[in-house]
Amino acid sequence: MTTSDDTIRSWAERPGRHIVNLSGGKDSTALAIFLRGKIPQLEYLFCDTHKELPETYDYLDRLEAFLQRPIIKLGAQRGFDHWLDMYGGMLPSARVRWCTRKLKIEPFEAYVGSDIVWSYVGIRADEARSGYVSTKPNIQPVFPFKEFGIAIADVERLLEASGLGLPSYYSWRQRSGCTFCFFQRANEWVGLMEHHPASFAEAQAYETERGGERFTWRPGESLDELAQPERIAQIRREHTIRLEQERKRRPNRPLIELVGAALNADDDEQGCDICHL
Repeated sequence: MTTSDDTIRSWAERPGRHIVNLSGGKDSTALAIFLRGKIPQLEYLFCDTHKELPETYDYLDRLEAFLQRPIIKLGAQRGFDHWLDMYGGMLPSARVRWCTRKLKIEPFEAYVGSDIVWSYVGIRADEARSGYVSTKPNIQPVFPFKEFGIAIADVERLLEASGLGLPSYYSWRQRSGCTFCFFQRANEWVGLMEHHPASFAEAQAYETERGGERFTWRPGESLDELAQPERIAQIRREHTIRLEQERKRRPNRPLIELVGAALNADDDEQGCDICHL
């Protein structure tokens, strides 16, 4: 009978490079923990936009200490501000995700070049998304959590057993990614304003109006508008209502699931897979 260890050993024997792309989020971290020591040649990468939360860097440092292996930090040769100029001041959005392409995918693909790569992706068995899959034929995805039926409760157990737990930003934000990620929900923007006011102010400064066109992080609402006291109160009130609805609908579920569901009720748009695992 084939066991999970047998399957992973067969993966490890495949010729080529074996890589886990880390986002600073719970799932890719749990995957790194799950595969620790099972694939000796495994490489751990983090594509650093230099616009990340300080909690993300702290979490990666703690993971590196646990793994006792280096996490290679890749940085784009040109940063966010360069590409913002190249795109004429157009902020990235769900429709035009140039930040993901220029600051995450292209640095990774440049790093691996034409090498055969097995890219281990932390999409869980209880998710309906596919994860980042490169269009380059030499980069092949592997989905261990889907293969072995690992769901969110298993991820939480892996994180707790390692001593890392969840990233500290999960108390107010459910997705990893840049401080000004456009996939943040209204309540998460309020959390950024409260926990990292300088980062919120930087995000505000990026919003502009050019040639009669308005560039904002949130469709139809600027951060100046979101930051008004009455709007903050409304956002908090609506989030509390959604959270209570989720508590009643799904009693005895972990808080992280309830908070995530409440936030998804605000906006369930899927984030960029390479950023938000």
